[in-house]
Amino acid sequence: MSALLSGMLLGFAFIAPIGMQNLYVFNNAVNNTLQRAMLYVLFVWLADSSFSIVAYFGMGAIINSNDLLKLIVMILGGALVIYIGWTILRSANQVSLDASGNKLSMGKAFATAFIVTWANPQALVDGSLMLGATRAKLPDADVWPFIIGVLIATALWFTIVTVVVNRLKNRLSKRAFVIVNVVSGLIMLGYGLYFLYGAVQMIMG
Repeated sequence: MSALLSGMLLGFAFIAPIGMQNLYVFNNAVNNTLQRAMLYVLFVWLADSSFSIVAYFGMGAIINSNDLLKLIVMILGGALVIYIGWTILRSANQVSLDASGNKLSMGKAFATAFIVTWANPQALVDGSLMLGATRAKLPDADVWPFIIGVLIATALWFTIVTVVVNRLKNRLSKRAFVIVNVVSGLIMLGYGLYFLYGAVQMIMG
């Protein structure tokens, strides 16, 4: 039980800071019905769970041990994040207060959930190293309870954020919706540029 609770604490600490996943969840909660937003939450949780499990069992160490692989992750991740940010900005003014008009296709929603999770170079390197290091320190009996705690925490976090934001959105005007989309898009662009800058620094030595 203590390993499960420790995993939940780490999961909340890891997912709570504003990041690409949270922006995606927030945006979908604002722009969709609660039912559809919760479906998108499921996609994000599946993406995050797969990432956490793979990272927990050593992906970070593999990436960190190979500079070329790390550089590729930074470049591809940065480019994908910039594309997502630009897409959000481009459609920022196309907000409809009728959430039924803001539906993504299931395929696009599923793919985007995995992109915002797996195309984050910082998470791939730093986050996966943290989870991998934690796994290495745990006794065998605590390995699975700990990662299950992490997965429970992320499920709770994404669900709570979605429900709260979706219920409060009715108090927002269309202008507020547009501002949310613009800010989200700009932050995404900032992340992408930051990752590409890191790649340039690696190339320049």
